[in-house]
Amino acid sequence: MRVSFFGAAGEVTGSCTLVETGDLRFLVDCGMFQGGGEARLKNQRALDFGFDVREIDFVLLTHAHIDHSGLLPRLAVLGFRGPIYATPATIDLLEVLLLDSAHIQEKESEWQLRHQRRSGKNGRSVHPPLYTVAQAQATLPLLRPATYGKLIHPAESIQVCFHDAGHILGSAWLEVTVSGEGKPRKLVFSGDLGMRDRPVLNDPEPVVPTADVLLIESTYGDRLHRPLQETEDEIVAAFGRTQACHGNLIIPSFAVGRTQEIIYILADLVRRERLAPLKVYVDSPMANEATRITLAHPALLDDETHELTAWLREHPNRMKVEFVADVEASRALNEVRSGAVIISASGMCEAGRIKYHLRENLPRSECSVLIAGFQAAGTLGRRLVDGARLVHIFGEAVPVRARIYTVGGLSAHADQAGLIAWLKGFHAPPRHTFVVHGEAAAAAHFAEAVGVELGWHEVSVPQQGDSVNL
Repeated sequence: MRVSFFGAAGEVTGSCTLVETGDLRFLVDCGMFQGGGEARLKNQRALDFGFDVREIDFVLLTHAHIDHSGLLPRLAVLGFRGPIYATPATIDLLEVLLLDSAHIQEKESEWQLRHQRRSGKNGRSVHPPLYTVAQAQATLPLLRPATYGKLIHPAESIQVCFHDAGHILGSAWLEVTVSGEGKPRKLVFSGDLGMRDRPVLNDPEPVVPTADVLLIESTYGDRLHRPLQETEDEIVAAFGRTQACHGNLIIPSFAVGRTQEIIYILADLVRRERLAPLKVYVDSPMANEATRITLAHPALLDDETHELTAWLREHPNRMKVEFVADVEASRALNEVRSGAVIISASGMCEAGRIKYHLRENLPRSECSVLIAGFQAAGTLGRRLVDGARLVHIFGEAVPVRARIYTVGGLSAHADQAGLIAWLKGFHAPPRHTFVVHGEAAAAAHFAEAVGVELGWHEVSVPQQGDSVNL
């Protein structure tokens, strides 16, 4: 067996792992790199992936986030025609996310072309989209549903079980059993794991007792999240300061998972009277669709969410959420100078309507921006978190005078303690453990922690392009 790491190795995004066993070749995830200009170059290099996509037999997809799924249409453009296995909720989300990803790429290419022509250039340096909306649409028929806890057999020698990872709706960690060459071997892919006892989704399922090979994420492998109580206090403080200054509160948010969690947190704070009655604008067509899909999968939601949803129905005036759909309504929000609470995508501030709201509100000292999720290196969101006083949006220099709040307790990823707790479910160490999905320092720190906390010795941090024979 040979395992090769084509992404999310020494960094968080671009998840793509190739497994070769016997005459079979399959991928686990096929994600887009994220994080500004350098990530764009990496995605452009994915024009050929580094392997023959026509030889891939099937793909196993852990969840719908674009850094795990966003290059699936590119895979199909280059000739892949096999099945892509994912949970039903993930498939529902991909019907929105992949088309949105293609739309953003098309619009960015159009904008670059117009900008270069206005500058007197010929536009030859404009990068075309990795795939079009039509090509993303053509990928969807390749998707095949895999239900939690039920075995599927993508090939005669491969058995796969999807387990709830508690990260976003439909997310899964994978248990893959490979037979046909002597004793069967078990591989476990964590995908992205969520935190226990957090709102909206069910907790991650415990890991299986044994495995031969483990790939474990490490996004927050070098730190602990703030307690939820502290996070709530920070949110209340941000609301109080912004209201007192008569400004707007802008919340960049991932459309899938994070937006729904923020709505839950705000509603719960209103229910407990820590916040006054609110009206919140959700200005993201994709977040609107993701919320609809979330409500269409009630079995994946925890008991607390069902209780709060019932309370909201009984008290419609305490918390009003307006889902903004059309462009004119979105533009109208930029005319509001005080009292607006706007949740908008994208979560790393790299695309979507959030960029317009930041352009309008960042220069105003009375406004606040609440950062509530991981910000990859190179993104606009990361620059704000790092204290930039001047940023560029749509080619314009924008001064940062608004107050930036960084809330660390709402991550959809397990922190170091959560990851270690999940790994303690193994009765014995896997023969090989690879720490992935983390920036280099975080991954190395977590690998060391696994050795110290659990006494595991065969733990390594692969780099992009590495291949290991097992």
